[in-house]
Amino acid sequence: MKTKITDIASVIRSKNSGPYEITFDIIFNERKDFERICNLKCINEELICSLYGLTSDKIVSIIAFVPAKAIKATIKRPLCSGDIGETDVYGAQQHAPLLNLEFDM
Repeated sequence: MKTKITDIASVIRSKNSGPYEITFDIIFNERKDFERICNLKCINEELICSLYGLTSDKIVSIIAFVPAKAIKATIKRPLCSGDIGETDVYGAQQHAPLLNLEFDM
């Protein structure tokens, strides 16, 4: 059965992690769903690269932050925050591709 990320996560967001990086946070409603997603290892480099058209060298980290029931993924920004041509100074609009995720649970 497919489960939508929006049904099991209360927060899905992106934000700057300094001028050269963006961090994505997925904070789960229930510990059991967080643990299941972590055990499945389905939020990984391959997924983030696929969603954002990146190569693995652009992934800074993907970590599980257990106290918050959260998974954090950090990537290198394609352009520095505020550079000419950069369209999201705060990095707050970059999480949209994550909203369509579905997992077999």
